[in-house]
Amino acid sequence: MSPRSPSVNEELRRRSRERLLQATVDLVGERGYEATTLADIADRAGSARGLVSYYFPGKRQLLQSAVHRLMHLTLQEALEREPRTEDGDELLARAIDAILGLARDRPVLMRTHMAGILQAEGFVQCPEQQRLAFLLRDTVDRHGAADAETDYRMLRALLMGAVFALLIPGAPMPFARLRAELFQRYGLDWKLGVPPGDEPPDGTSQAGAGPGVP
Repeated sequence: MSPRSPSVNEELRRRSRERLLQATVDLVGERGYEATTLADIADRAGSARGLVSYYFPGKRQLLQSAVHRLMHLTLQEALEREPRTEDGDELLARAIDAILGLARDRPVLMRTHMAGILQAEGFVQCPEQQRLAFLLRDTVDRHGAADAETDYRMLRALLMGAVFALLIPGAPMPFARLRAELFQRYGLDWKLGVPPGDEPPDGTSQAGAGPGVP
């Protein structure tokens, strides 16, 4: 049997890594972070335990990469769903809804992810995070940002703040209120994206009155 080509080996490594990432979000979402071991993740992914350490320095870094992958795929799906659009307002609305929706729908996973960012390991710069950053940066650019890099960083900060507010144990902010505030900040009509109701909450406007991002 002839040896596999480098491209085949690279594809096998990519698939193996993605199986580990998917197993991580599934298990942490089901059991929580502390109850999920690296051996559990390897078993769920159908991989050898040593492969986890080969790809990732530790469980916290593995989780961040796994959640960044989930965020990237969720955002990509939202931006590309039918009907396809090039409208900057609609794309930004879809992006906001995609990220906030993950916090609403996967609270255990997203709360664990946010807690990890605040710990000593900090923010992991991994390929999955870079893909997520590219999509968000491209979205603000298509929305008409004068400085896509600066406005991407602002959007990232606002989204992280909103996700924290949604996930605070015992005192979460309502999803619709946080969405309305972000839409107002960027001058987006409530009916764009995937609105959680027919009208915005009382006390917020249909579209942003503030300057937003040009």
